[in-house]
Amino acid sequence: MHQKIYIAGHRGMVGSAIVRNLLAGGLSSDNLLFRTHVELDLTCQAAVRSFFEKEMPDQVYLAAAKVGGIHANNTYPAEFIYQNLMIEANIIHEAWRAGVKKLLFLGSSCIYPKMVPQPMSESALLTGPLEPTNEPYAIAKIAGIKLCESYNRQYGESHGTDYRSVMPTNLYGPGDNYHPENSHVIPALIRRFHEAKLSMECTAYFPLSNPYSVLIWGTGTPRREFLNVDDMAAASVHVMNLDKAVYEANTQPMLSHINVGCGEDITIKELAETIAKVVGYTGNIDFDPSKPDGTPRKLMDSTRLNKLGWRPKIDLVSGLRVAYDDFLKSSYASAEQ
Repeated sequence: MHQKIYIAGHRGMVGSAIVRNLLAGGLSSDNLLFRTHVELDLTCQAAVRSFFEKEMPDQVYLAAAKVGGIHANNTYPAEFIYQNLMIEANIIHEAWRAGVKKLLFLGSSCIYPKMVPQPMSESALLTGPLEPTNEPYAIAKIAGIKLCESYNRQYGESHGTDYRSVMPTNLYGPGDNYHPENSHVIPALIRRFHEAKLSMECTAYFPLSNPYSVLIWGTGTPRREFLNVDDMAAASVHVMNLDKAVYEANTQPMLSHINVGCGEDITIKELAETIAKVVGYTGNIDFDPSKPDGTPRKLMDSTRLNKLGWRPKIDLVSGLRVAYDDFLKSSYASAEQ
């Protein structure tokens, strides 16, 4: 209760959810450290070093990252690999220099090979080629895992270093990015169905010659797993606070990351139909098979985490309703009204 906890990326979807979880768990805002990008450029090692030397946090949640969907990853591959490598390298190294014993690094399910057996277990890491559309981002996240493991191996005994990694499945929920081009599938579909719904309402008394339709990239057949961000925050805090002996008994020094998922997946077509119902869109949904599908299936094997005593609590439909409410409060929705 008297520790100082730094949440890197506190304004992001995951970081803000971790803040909510910590405050709900009884911590005071005085326990938490934040810095905006304007206040602290995490890609600048000197700035990060100065921050850690001044603040001397006890724990670090490394949720800061440059993120985006297929389009963004394809368009800005250099930015994705450079910024994510610099952020994690600077924070992990400077945390160690400042004597931080506990750190949790948040990665991504895209670290696993494209054609990996499903569900994806932690042991599948580095067993095959990655999905090309987000390889730079995945490489950076793999490097983050190995940074944590390497500092543990070299400084665990001498400095008490205990740096851990969690790999979330596809996340959604409050604080998501609803940008028309650079968002992930759920926020992108929420926005598109909402806009289509408004268009249909505007033309209600002037019927179109053809039924209104929303066109979605790909075939709609890939399967994806989705986890609400508040469940992810709860899992992160759970893993951070596990006894060190328990954590080490359930991981390996060079295979220490832990998957975080809900254990169920659905097709993109099923997801689109579900979001359409939540939003209230009643038009057609079509798919463009000329566009990339990405990985055929991504389902996490969360057995390791389940054995450690954690399971998700928020079902997909309930989570999507909250996500849509969040979108309606966002600046994107406000600009359309």
